[in-house]
Amino acid sequence: MEYLGDAVVWIDTAAIILETLAVAIIMLGITVATIRYFYYRVKDPSRHLFREYRSSIGNSLLLGLEILIAADIIKTVALEPTWESVGILGLLVVIRTFLSWSLFVDIEERWPWQKKEQEQSPHLGEGRIVQDHEA
Repeated sequence: MEYLGDAVVWIDTAAIILETLAVAIIMLGITVATIRYFYYRVKDPSRHLFREYRSSIGNSLLLGLEILIAADIIKTVALEPTWESVGILGLLVVIRTFLSWSLFVDIEERWPWQKKEQEQSPHLGEGRIVQDHEA
């Protein structure tokens, strides 16, 4: 029976480590993106950086959310396999999945099943490359 108790401790520890990792990824991603934003803003004030800044923060949030979902699954399945905890897990997964989709659409400016455009529109700050001889 002691073996089972040790396994629960290890699983709980693994879930806590994953949750901590997720928070660290989010915080580090926001910090690095902000430092890069201000560095390049001072270096070249005419450069349009907001979209890149949002994308960097969004990617950090997406990765952190995915890891948080994994930690929740581990805790629910291994530590508290009751119908109530499974229901709460389902609700958390739905909410976090909705947040992930919202972030993806906001960052990519397209639905996941749509093809990625090769050229970006000029109003996003990164204009298309057009050669002078094209008319």
